Amino acid sequence: MSVAPTIAPRAGYPAQLLAVAGGALVQLVRAPSHSRRAAAARKLARHSLWLSAAGAALVIVLMVAFDQAEIQLMPARGTAWLWPIRILTDFGKDEYVLIALAIALVAVALFAAGLRGTRRRLLLGFGTKLQYVFLSVALSVFVAEILKFVIGRGRPFVGGKANPFNFVPFQGTEAYFSLPSAHAVTAFALAFAVSALWPRLRVYMFIYAALILLTRLVLLAHHPSDVTAGALVGIVSAMAVRYWFAARRLGFAIRADGTIVPLPGRLKRVARGPSAP
Repeated sequence: MSVAPTIAPRAGYPAQLLAVAGGALVQLVRAPSHSRRAAAARKLARHSLWLSAAGAALVIVLMVAFDQAEIQLMPARGTAWLWPIRILTDFGKDEYVLIALAIALVAVALFAAGLRGTRRRLLLGFGTKLQYVFLSVALSVFVAEILKFVIGRGRPFVGGKANPFNFVPFQGTEAYFSLPSAHAVTAFALAFAVSALWPRLRVYMFIYAALILLTRLVLLAHHPSDVTAGALVGIVSAMAVRYWFAARRLGFAIRADGTIVPLPGRLKRVARGPSAP
């Protein structure tokens, strides 16, 4: 949404709204143009590989050495005093997070269509950032749903006992949708995406993600290895979406070494000069 569409000054509101929505979609699918995108792609590949290898090793270690003991320490599923935890965990539910972000995107489009000049450009720039956050969560959840179906891991105590190796691949039922945790995927994708845009919020966002992760353990919805895998999927997916945006000069700049950094706000950018090539 960062590029203000060019249409006739006297065009009505519906035409303005259509132009805003169309421009938001076009900018996402246009060919990448950043001169440093190759360096960023190499860095993304390295970081994704290392994160995935380390994360997979940790998941295996937890599965073998810790999952069974941990779920046996948790309160029984359905315990009455856990109601605050049940409320808190919904702040990481993928449907709720995606709906909230979608509503925010629609609101930005509706307001931007009625504005002109600098105010529209500023609002559309914020809309581009919202697009990044929304797509980071959406891609993460999509990947997680495929993995859940293929892996088919039973949730804690499904089958009547604490068995961390209860797998029925391609089962497709909620009882066998434990790995990875969708709440952890959503929370960590959201935390990474927001932190990538507004680094000062990093500590708060990852505290939020960690709290969501803990709620899934306390409620016996997942094993420790499930939430660890979810965090990994969320972060790596959000990193990939960040590269997609940076390669198209949307919301991010790429430094000479391939590091992707958030673009400053429009007013700051004017003061500092042109952005990176």
